[in-house]
Amino acid sequence: MRLGRALGRGLGRGLAQPKFQGIRFRLGVALALALLPILLLGAFQAQQQFRDQDIERRQDLQLAAERTAASAKARLDSTSVLLQALRPEALEIFCEPRLTALVDRLDDLEGLARLTATGQTTCASQGLAAAPPPWLVDARRSAWFQRLRAGESTVLARAPEAPGRPPGLVVALRLERPLGAFDGAMIAIIPLTSLQPDVADAALPEGSQAALTDAQGRILTATDVEAFRLEGGESLSGWVDRAREQGSSIFEADSDGRHRVFAGAALAGRDVYALLSAPSPGLLSWARLNPVGLLLMPLAAWLAAFVSVMLFSERIVVRWLDYLERIAAIYARGRFSVRPVQAVNAPSEIRVLAKTLDELAETITTRDAALQASVAEKDALMREIHHRVKNNLQIISSLLSMQQRALKDEPAKAAVGDTRQRIAALALIYRTLYQSDDLRYADARIFLTELVGQLIASESGRGHLVTSSVEADSLVVDPDKLAPLALWLVEAVTNAQKHAFAGRGGDLKVRFRVQGDTSVLEVQDNGPGVSESERAGVGRTLMGAFAKQLRGEVEMLPAEGGGAVARMTFATPEAVVPMDPADLGTGDAPRR
Repeated sequence: MRLGRALGRGLGRGLAQPKFQGIRFRLGVALALALLPILLLGAFQAQQQFRDQDIERRQDLQLAAERTAASAKARLDSTSVLLQALRPEALEIFCEPRLTALVDRLDDLEGLARLTATGQTTCASQGLAAAPPPWLVDARRSAWFQRLRAGESTVLARAPEAPGRPPGLVVALRLERPLGAFDGAMIAIIPLTSLQPDVADAALPEGSQAALTDAQGRILTATDVEAFRLEGGESLSGWVDRAREQGSSIFEADSDGRHRVFAGAALAGRDVYALLSAPSPGLLSWARLNPVGLLLMPLAAWLAAFVSVMLFSERIVVRWLDYLERIAAIYARGRFSVRPVQAVNAPSEIRVLAKTLDELAETITTRDAALQASVAEKDALMREIHHRVKNNLQIISSLLSMQQRALKDEPAKAAVGDTRQRIAALALIYRTLYQSDDLRYADARIFLTELVGQLIASESGRGHLVTSSVEADSLVVDPDKLAPLALWLVEAVTNAQKHAFAGRGGDLKVRFRVQGDTSVLEVQDNGPGVSESERAGVGRTLMGAFAKQLRGEVEMLPAEGGGAVARMTFATPEAVVPMDPADLGTGDAPRR
């Protein structure tokens, strides 16, 4: 039986673990870790393709910038060729009509002009001749004119803004005399709108913008100027310096409230540069990388594998462990007739465990049967012993009664009578034990009620009426504690009969209260009160001795309304829960 309970507690502690320590949780964690490489592989592939996309994006942007620069450069080169072709004709008498006709014929030209070495306009197309802009009137002070004078063959510069004229770009060609002396310039004015970069290229990322800058990084023209305004007031001159040295450049910066990638290339010499801007790839750019193949498919494969393995393990392992857990819980309740017969369909390892539990239950059942037989035999022997002890004590009480009747001395007869009552109390203990369900314990409430009745009945033949009442709490104790309790009560009742009820009768009240760690037993009478003989007699001495056995104290107190109270306060004996007889049997239950 103890082995069965130990088995139940052990299996109960082993199976009733928190969820995070259960086999399902641990198996799920192990499976998740085992299948984690699938997700990691998908994440690695997504990251790699994201990186490849970023590199491809930058390359496309750089190539687009170079294409833009090449397209604009071709437009400027054609203008330079036109100016070279006009050098002989610029000196003829019909200069202005010819230049005007060329400007009207070519959509990308705003004006043509011939300047002398001193910067004066000798010939210009009709638009420039009729209303020359201020910078053309005083051209010799312009930086581009000074550069031509210094020896540069072709100079590009932004035409200063003038009222009524759109922004334009000046293409200036140096003219020389036969000996190489500076002889002025031929200039062409190209509207910046005709050089506007095209961002409709299919290879460009969405949201791309294009611009042309001068040598100082100032925007000449742009599809969206805000896309090239760097945050913090940063200038584009640094990019221009790198492009001047390397021919092209790519960098990242914050602009227009977004992080953008910039790519540019030199357009013509050191004067004009093409610059493209595109949004930098963000955290959600993976959505453009075929997320179904890169992330969702690995995740779906991971989930499918996880669910499949979990269902398989649930079917093969966990459900059989749950079954054995239920069998073990039944064993923990002391029912060993149940057998795990369904485990015959389980895997071999589970069948071995089920067979071990079956053998264990069989062993415990056999041992319990032997123990029950032994306990039954012991109970029969103990009951017989208690019965014989009670009979022997009754024989002794009868012999003392015969001796008492033969005595003539009243004090001697009283002493023998007291002894008879003590022996009768001990006999009552043994009778209570062998009549109870459990031979080892007795209920104090039942015992005290019967003992008081026995004591009052023994004195009823003297002719004085004594009534009694018992109020007692239930407390199951062993005989070692019950004996001093009974003997103290015998002495207290005997004292009341001798001193309070002698020659007059009366009312006797017995109270037994269990108050936590302390218990109180009181015997109250309605006699004349506490006498000195009661405080110093033999009975009082015996009451003190019995109280010490219970680690208690005795008090003799006057009662309210007259009479006396004998009170014993002692430590409450450890309460005992009687064993359920059903715990001794295995019971008959169907096999499982």
